[in-house]
Amino acid sequence: MIIRTAFPYETTHEDLRIPLPDGVELYARIWRPVTDEPVPALLEYLPYRLTDRTAPRDRQRHPWYAGHGYASVRVDVRGHGCSGGRPGDAYDARELADGVAVVEWLAAQPWCTGAVGMFGIAWGGCNSLQIAALAPEPLKAVVTVCSTDDRFDNDVHYMGGSVLAVDMHARAAALLAFASRPPDPLFAGDGWRRQWLDRLEAVEPLIHTWLSHQTRDAYWRHGSVCEDYGAIGAAVLAVGGWHDPYRDTVLRLVEHLPSARVRGLIGPWSHQYPDRGQPPGPAIGFLQETLRWWDHWLKGADTGVMDEPLLRAWISDAHPPATVYEELLGRWAGEKAWPSASVIPVPYVLQGAPVAVASPQHTGLDAGRFLPSGNDADLPPDQREEDAKAACFEFPVGREEPVEILGRPSVTLRLRLDVPYGQVVARLCDVAPDGSSTLVTRGALNLSARRGRDRALPWPVGSYEDVTFELNGIGHAFPPGHRIRLAVSSAYWPWIWPRAGSEAGWTLDPAGSALTLPVRAASAASAVDGGIVFEPPEQAAPLGVAVPATLDEPRPERLVVRDVARGAWRLEVDPRYGGTRVYPDGLEYGEDAEEVYEIRDGDALSARTWSQWRIRLHRPELGWDARVETRSEIRCDEGGFLTSNEVVCREGGEVVFHRTWERRLPRAAG
Repeated sequence: MIIRTAFPYETTHEDLRIPLPDGVELYARIWRPVTDEPVPALLEYLPYRLTDRTAPRDRQRHPWYAGHGYASVRVDVRGHGCSGGRPGDAYDARELADGVAVVEWLAAQPWCTGAVGMFGIAWGGCNSLQIAALAPEPLKAVVTVCSTDDRFDNDVHYMGGSVLAVDMHARAAALLAFASRPPDPLFAGDGWRRQWLDRLEAVEPLIHTWLSHQTRDAYWRHGSVCEDYGAIGAAVLAVGGWHDPYRDTVLRLVEHLPSARVRGLIGPWSHQYPDRGQPPGPAIGFLQETLRWWDHWLKGADTGVMDEPLLRAWISDAHPPATVYEELLGRWAGEKAWPSASVIPVPYVLQGAPVAVASPQHTGLDAGRFLPSGNDADLPPDQREEDAKAACFEFPVGREEPVEILGRPSVTLRLRLDVPYGQVVARLCDVAPDGSSTLVTRGALNLSARRGRDRALPWPVGSYEDVTFELNGIGHAFPPGHRIRLAVSSAYWPWIWPRAGSEAGWTLDPAGSALTLPVRAASAASAVDGGIVFEPPEQAAPLGVAVPATLDEPRPERLVVRDVARGAWRLEVDPRYGGTRVYPDGLEYGEDAEEVYEIRDGDALSARTWSQWRIRLHRPELGWDARVETRSEIRCDEGGFLTSNEVVCREGGEVVFHRTWERRLPRAAG
């Protein structure tokens, strides 16, 4: 990593409040170049607290943009950090309207040219797209990283119409803890406590809403820009990583937006900005790449960025299974159009007699983390144990040349169910000559969603039907001598929440079943591929946050525990979100989270998720010590989901807020 300290412009920064039409003010931090000339503005708009949690990351990029001639602005969403108002649902109409107002306010400032760009990763990438779909006139360009265009089928809530046990629960629990944090009195002033207590009265576990919408209804269509790509008027640079669950959004955006104002970039990365150097690499000079984008669209400079291929994607070489890779071997590929004429769907027909599949309920414990972020235990280990619990079909790679795929594989499966409900999970693996099995990609389908995610249709018991669904996109080269393995299972805990009766599984008839791979023709590797290069990663000087040493042995990131007598399996997760950090302004900020996922074989109704969060914010010089503790749990019975949540907030040793929620949510679909 190159740390940049000298820039074309000297910079300055200030904290201020941006007024909204209803009188609420949002807290903002603005870095600007020292110049008498107006400059374009860049906005990153998040609920994640600019005064502490995102401050280290903000310091790496916002001053960098300011040093290159932009006003770079970080704003906290209403009801979070030191912003006014009460917290709401993710991406609700109020959040997006506030975002439009901020864009227009920035454009109207005397130091701004009137041209605004938005950027962000995850939440900030999503609301950048959503605000672009509202088309405020000053918003000319967007850089969206690891974001979704489809809130129902490509987010943390549902997968193929099935409830995502692992991340719907984890995300809802984290957001409950985050929404319960107090404003910082150093920035919010004397009214921080009153503001905190008012906020807490509005806090509601989002799991209640998410589990109340188990099909693709109006709730999920809101904020899903795939409903109308034509509404997006701004130019979009869409960025993702093959180890990030949102990567398919990039493929859809380059397919559906006009090629004159969209470009896509997919690397080998996890859920991180591509310059941060988190595994897997290689990292790239992402800030420099985005500067080309901003200079073209906000300053009218000829940077050559629109001469790049429509899609630049990493194609990984074969690699042995591992839970972390510092860097993956491979190469960049460029496609001038998407779908590409050089990527041909090639069917691999399944062979054999019908096979009954009733996977153990703990199938999926080796799935890895749903949202990898570069930790040591994030990625799936060797898949041989998982493969043994599935029906497997293999296709040898010829001796002459590799099979290179780019895009989304799909499967068509002829299934018979003897129960009305079930789910199917398909994994594509690269099997080496030594037998090791590396997960390449996967997909899932709730069989009640086989006719569309907007409805739930029971299976006609005892009947065969053909179902087709896509796996997540990938760029991968299967080398000669390896085998392409399709592994199909009827369970995948804790990713997919099973439904009562689904333990029975189903029968798969290979006749009429096939795997279809998006094979990139060998002739496609041309000068376009070889011409894709990036500068080395660089950032502005770090904030200087200290991480105190501890004598405590860290918990395992992912620990599987088997209770032999009960036939139960327990996955204990330490998501490694933050730990304790000491900031240059004196703040001591600590986070500790635990997640647990349990299930017993043969009993779908035994599925249970549980998590606990502890957050402390401490300013010794102010005598300020605030703590937040939350506990969240989901169980199920034959009729639905049973959720339990608790929030306890303390100032010093005094409990200032305590609330519990118990809800039963009928299982209508997922």
